[in-house]
Amino acid sequence: MEDHMEEELFLLYGKSVKMPVKDERGGLDVSKAVKPVQATLSSLKMLDVGKWPIFSLCSEEELQLVRQACVFGSAGNEVLYTTVNDEIFVLGTNCCGCLGLGDVQSTIEPRRLDSLSGKKIACLSYGSGPHVVLATAEGEVFTWGHNGYSQLGNGTTNHGLVPCHISTNLSNKQVIEAACGSYHSLVLTSDGEVFAWGYNNSGQVGSGSTANQPIPRRVTGCLQNKVVVNIACGQMCSMAVVNTGEVYVWGYNGNGQLGLGSSGNQPTPCRVAALQGIRVQRVACGYAHTLVLTDEGQVYAWGANSYGQLGTGNKSNQSYPTPVVVEKDRITEIAACHSAHTSAAKTQGGHVYMWGQCRGQSVTLPHLTHFSSTDDVFACFATPAVTWRLLSVEPDGHLTVAESLKREFDNPSTADLRFLVDGKYIYAHKVLLKIRCEHFRSSLEDSEDDIVEMSEFSYPVYRAFLEYLYTDSISLSPEEAVGLLDLATFYRENRLKKLCQQTIKQGICEENAIALLSAAVKYDAQDLEEFCFRFCINHLTVVTQTSGFAEMDHDLLKNFISKASRVGAFKN
Repeated sequence: MEDHMEEELFLLYGKSVKMPVKDERGGLDVSKAVKPVQATLSSLKMLDVGKWPIFSLCSEEELQLVRQACVFGSAGNEVLYTTVNDEIFVLGTNCCGCLGLGDVQSTIEPRRLDSLSGKKIACLSYGSGPHVVLATAEGEVFTWGHNGYSQLGNGTTNHGLVPCHISTNLSNKQVIEAACGSYHSLVLTSDGEVFAWGYNNSGQVGSGSTANQPIPRRVTGCLQNKVVVNIACGQMCSMAVVNTGEVYVWGYNGNGQLGLGSSGNQPTPCRVAALQGIRVQRVACGYAHTLVLTDEGQVYAWGANSYGQLGTGNKSNQSYPTPVVVEKDRITEIAACHSAHTSAAKTQGGHVYMWGQCRGQSVTLPHLTHFSSTDDVFACFATPAVTWRLLSVEPDGHLTVAESLKREFDNPSTADLRFLVDGKYIYAHKVLLKIRCEHFRSSLEDSEDDIVEMSEFSYPVYRAFLEYLYTDSISLSPEEAVGLLDLATFYRENRLKKLCQQTIKQGICEENAIALLSAAVKYDAQDLEEFCFRFCINHLTVVTQTSGFAEMDHDLLKNFISKASRVGAFKN
């Protein structure tokens, strides 16, 4: 799994670029420039969408213009995105007309979705068919794509080849959130009401029957007098969080995904009684499992667990809410989507964890990544590689504290300290270094020097260390990360040490496995040591023929042989 670890998601800042002009067919003609857009771009952050394979079909010029994006489909082969000037483009295989272009022809070039021209997207969700439910900033709802179970809400079962405005029972409502199961749809209005339609074989539209629902109807029952603040859908179930922190569930429950302590389906909303006294803020649904986030930053999970997606350390299903232990830091975001068995969470400190099905492997406990976004987990590890929400960048030019600090790293115009390493300067800020690192807190306390010479570590290693203090991430090759591991050990930077180990794992091969094992032992990197040992055992014949094995330290060799014997490596 570590072979595919990506560096954290960086938000790129706008700069003046040429604006592709669309030809008559909706394609892009990058030979023409529209100057007015350049001023707009300078105040916009850009989305880094390159981690989703479908975006490899787009040019660099096109990628620089993306402001919102949603990747969907059974193989992550469809995408809808908006640009800086509010145009909507689609790309992909176009199964069941899910691109909304009026046909079912696939396209490897972005095509403009003219029927929604001028509409600003507030939220968007998708089903497995696939079908798409989109709400505009004005609160209007549009649907298109697969409609075999009336999941488009237009009263028919005909596939929707173009976006259809859904107004039945919603004409006087402002929709603020949309959620899709495999073949059913939910929307949430600004006054806290939930409307549902589509496939209902298990009661997932909450009507009290199992008849499919062709048009939007309000979900009532226990929700009649409640104000709903958040909705989510699993494959065939539905969830709602109300403003008092209670969670209501309905639909399919064969894997315990409703959290009611049973496996019986629920045709109408039912409160999750096991969460009594716990105030839930958000709910997220995977294919057949559920995550909730409380106001205290705690995560609970229940439902299917065949891939470890509950994060409980085993693969046993749970029909009651079970705490997910991530770390002492508060969780601020949970992520899951009904097309995958993957879970993710982000902490207040910016750490991103993932568990469940990750590139075909089962991860049964939350695994610390060095991403900065839960979105990256689904781009790099989910099957299929989709987005779990509509990716979006606000066009106000505002930078968070973290983003501002990232920009100031190695900036000579604001720095008050220079490190001279291998004849090159690295610019930094004393106050930030003292805040972020115990070593600098003491070493810079009474120092008035503005130049510090560093000879113990190489320029790439020391620069990566300083950059980490500004960004919480590392950008270094696996080979150079060994030197950074040395530094992290010396400075007692435990989180940096973890990131180094993750990076080093990416570069392991038969030829360097012993050297990396030696480094892990030397720097007391136990996780890396165990990883390298398992790699050596799995490639024992080749590893024992390398020069590294022949030159192995005597004590290390003795311990390696002893440990390998205990795990049966030398049995016939």
